[in-house]
Amino acid sequence: MAHPAILRNLVERYEELQAARTGQDTLETRRRLEDVTYTLCVSTGTRTIEDALRVAEEQLAAALDPAETDVRLTA
Repeated sequence: MAHPAILRNLVERYEELQAARTGQDTLETRRRLEDVTYTLCVSTGTRTIEDALRVAEEQLAAALDPAETDVRLTA
């Protein structure tokens, strides 16, 4: 599982590039979008951007919820 800060950054970058692509669809924007899409999929262990975004959202939510973390103290 990727660190929450990295996932958050990837999701934000994906959303920025999607917005940029809507306004100005250039080869460079498409290439960067493909790169961040691939990285998101690899980071979340998924094959589609839809699944990657869903898993990233779940992992980020779990990182914010202390009840979701399994912490064991040992002596």
